[in-house]
Amino acid sequence: MNNTSRSWYLNWINAALRFLKFIVLALLAVLVYNVLLEKILTRQVHIFTYILFWLFTAYVVLPRVNRRLARIYVPDYFIGRARTNDGLLGDPINLALNGEQQAIVDCMQEAGWTLAEDLNLRSSLKMIVASVFGRSYPNAPVSSLFLFGRKQDLAFQREINRNPRKRHHVRFWKTPDNWYLPGGNTADWLGAATYDKNVGLSLFTGQITHKINADVDRERDFVVSTMQDTGKTHTKIIEHFTTSYHARNGGGDRMHTDGSLPFVTLKDGNA
Repeated sequence: MNNTSRSWYLNWINAALRFLKFIVLALLAVLVYNVLLEKILTRQVHIFTYILFWLFTAYVVLPRVNRRLARIYVPDYFIGRARTNDGLLGDPINLALNGEQQAIVDCMQEAGWTLAEDLNLRSSLKMIVASVFGRSYPNAPVSSLFLFGRKQDLAFQREINRNPRKRHHVRFWKTPDNWYLPGGNTADWLGAATYDKNVGLSLFTGQITHKINADVDRERDFVVSTMQDTGKTHTKIIEHFTTSYHARNGGGDRMHTDGSLPFVTLKDGNA
């Protein structure tokens, strides 16, 4: 089975299992309500019960189920996709960088990007308040995605109209030593660039999350162009590095890519 067939096969298995989980949880919710709650709850507390059930399902039950199932059907090797904390396939890897970390930070900041804060309880609450009330949060955190068994090493963002609900953002992971991309290519860093178009609920878990624009290539090209504007980079694009495909990310958002991979080298880097 070639890489294209394997990716198609895994996407279908992924989708089928997610649909099955949704059906099982929906039936479970109906069963629990009819057997345990219908006779003892008044209408005044129904909404409160639904909220508790949603929180418990979205943030406790489904993450545990996803993590266990992902160990079975999601490959534990590089396939050009990051993974969510729940083990689901996340955003596509659509950038490769060569250069030292500080040179990348300097270039991105000169290009108008802001280094994102680490995701923790404080920054999460601040992000919620900023999104609800439309307040600027230039260095808002991004959710953790995983590659090489760890979350991103660097993350940058550019909010739109001083509102963190919409933003450009990109994550970068340092590649392991002596590690090669398919075809024998090398890179110091791999990145995933996507555009957050609004805030909504994950299709697969029901968690509150950012929803991305489907045209991930447009965001990839935007990141590259802003870096090129600094005059500190040169870029080589490998077209059809992977086959083009349509898929969904870890939040269930549709996305499509032409499969090209830009290799951006910092002129003062060591690539």
